Amino acid sequence: MISKKKQRIRWLILAIFMIATASLIIGFSLKDGIEYYKSPTQVLSSDISEKIKFRLGGLVEDSSLVKSSGKKISFNITDNQNSIPTSFEGILPDLFAENQGVIASGKYINGVFVAEEILAKHDESYLPKEVIDILKQDGLYVEPEK
Repeated sequence: MISKKKQRIRWLILAIFMIATASLIIGFSLKDGIEYYKSPTQVLSSDISEKIKFRLGGLVEDSSLVKSSGKKISFNITDNQNSIPTSFEGILPDLFAENQGVIASGKYINGVFVAEEILAKHDESYLPKEVIDILKQDGLYVEPEK
C-alpha cells in the first residue's frame, strides 16, 4: 500500500507535468498567430523577411494618399521621422484620412508595405495605444492640442 505522502507527491508531479504540457501546447499554437507591431523607423532599421506578417502603425502622411482605378490605394505611413510606402487593395475604413492614426496588417515586400487590413482612428484626437507607445518610445510623440 502506498502512503498518503507518496500519493500526494505523485499527484503533484502529475499536475505539474500536465500544466507544463498544456502551456507548451498553447504556446506553440499561438506562436503563428502573433503579429508583431512596428513603427516605420523600426522597420527601416531592421531586416524583415518578406514572409513575416506584422502590423505597421503610425500616421497617414499628408499628401501621400493616391487612389488608383478600382480599390487599389497607396499612401505612406510615417512616425514623423521615417515613412514607408504602403499599398492596399480593398475598402478603406470610413475614418481613414491623411494625418490620422492608422494600423496596417501585412508584409514588407521590396520596400513597400503590402497591407491586407487597415484599421483607422476613432475620432480627431484618437491614436491607437500601440501607435502612441511606439511614438513615445522613439521620442516622437506630440500631445494633441485640446
